[in-house]
Amino acid sequence: MKRIGMVALLLTLPLVALASPVWKGDFESGDLSQWTGKQEVASDRLQVVSSPDRQSQYALKVTVRKGDDPINASGNRNELFHYGNETEGSEYYYKWSTMFAPDFPSANTWQLFTQWHQDGTSGSPPLEFYAWGENIYLRLEGRDDRVVWSAPLVRDQWLDFVLHVKWSSDPEVGFVELYYNGELALPQEFTPTLFGGMQNYLKQGLYRDESIDSVGVVFHSGMEQATSLEDVFPTVAGAPGPSSTSPQTPGMGSQAPSSMNPGAEMPGDLVDPAVGCSASGGSVGGLGLFAALALWGGRIFKRRARGGS
Repeated sequence: MKRIGMVALLLTLPLVALASPVWKGDFESGDLSQWTGKQEVASDRLQVVSSPDRQSQYALKVTVRKGDDPINASGNRNELFHYGNETEGSEYYYKWSTMFAPDFPSANTWQLFTQWHQDGTSGSPPLEFYAWGENIYLRLEGRDDRVVWSAPLVRDQWLDFVLHVKWSSDPEVGFVELYYNGELALPQEFTPTLFGGMQNYLKQGLYRDESIDSVGVVFHSGMEQATSLEDVFPTVAGAPGPSSTSPQTPGMGSQAPSSMNPGAEMPGDLVDPAVGCSASGGSVGGLGLFAALALWGGRIFKRRARGGS
């Protein structure tokens, strides 16, 4: 009876760690249907492939060749996009992994691999991850003086990102926080994360300066959007990555691109962002202590119902 009483008490406590992700774009569906839409010049540019050297089953292989311009705009690109309710006052955690191919080009110009773009039709996004030369960067507000994090560009290795964002146009409300390869890389940085009167949406793939001649290949895996750190922190720790450095900012200047296109091609079988994750998508490894005890308690009740101890 004491055991049952303790379990009953634990079951009344809030099980925050049981919260489910808001949305998954991890390609475990085996296709692109988790995402809202795509921008690609041919079907071989955004391919769901068996995940190379990763526990997940699938990953996205992105290929960009010189001249790839599916939306008749600046730069070359092939990208997926998703509308995830990044509106004023909302707050989310995002988890994903990126791997640059062994022959990913080193270019002294911009190559964006993940961005949250405003719903306006022009201008640089308020939050973007990009490669430049032999480093990767996080830039805010579309401004060269707001590069807040950098690390060496590592090829042929999965790089794990967990990004915490409060979406707001108010510089005293909006903030970003970044974990990289399982470690806190950027403590909470207050900044406007939205442009006034706009909302953001996610784009992932590869978008780069049109002057780059070499073929670029990058892989993405495991994208999730959630409301707590426990939901998204990688259950498989990436190999210890190179330490982050104070960013030496390469100026993107007037080359800072726009990536909005209302007429982009849409895939079939779209998933509602509110219910886009599978019921089996969670990991028991991510459960908190109370949740584990609650599950243990449930097994006790079942055994007693069958006459067990």
